[in-house]
This record gives sequence, structure tokens and C-alpha cells, in this order.
Amino acid sequence: MYLHLGSQIVVPYSSIVGIFDLDNSSVSKHTRKFLEIAQKDGRVVNVSYDLPRSFIVCRNQENYFVYISHISSQTLMKRVDENIIT
Repeated sequence: MYLHLGSQIVVPYSSIVGIFDLDNSSVSKHTRKFLEIAQKDGRVVNVSYDLPRSFIVCRNQENYFVYISHISSQTLMKRVDENIIT
């Protein structure tokens, strides 16, 4: 199964490490540092140029990537829950 993050970006469920609310989680200095390092390493993908509301951390065998999305973390989690249940 795949999760649609916005625009034309989809990621497999198996690669998702976490879905985070950008406003709440970016209060932490550790999260800000993580996002800063990911940005410097070229691992951040902006899914949309609208107001960002969430970020999704995904991992493949070698690397991790951070997707910045305009879709709220609650909506993304709802999509995951609906697809897992059905």
C-alpha cells in the first residue's frame, strides 16, 4: 500500500518511520536540529509550496528522507488507518 503525500508524491507504507505535525514537533530543539541536518544533506523533499503542515520521515535500505507536506498529520494518519482497516 502507498500513502499519497500531496502533489504526485506517494510513498510505500513500509518505508514510513513517522508522520509528524510540523507546528507541534518543531518546538523541540532536537527536531529542529534533525530537520536542519536533513536539509543540509539534501534529504528534504518539499511536496507542495503551500503552507507546510506536516513532515513524514521515510527510510529505505540506505538512507532516510523527509517529506514536507501541506496535508495535516491527522489527515495522513486517517488515510493510513482507512487503508489498513479495509
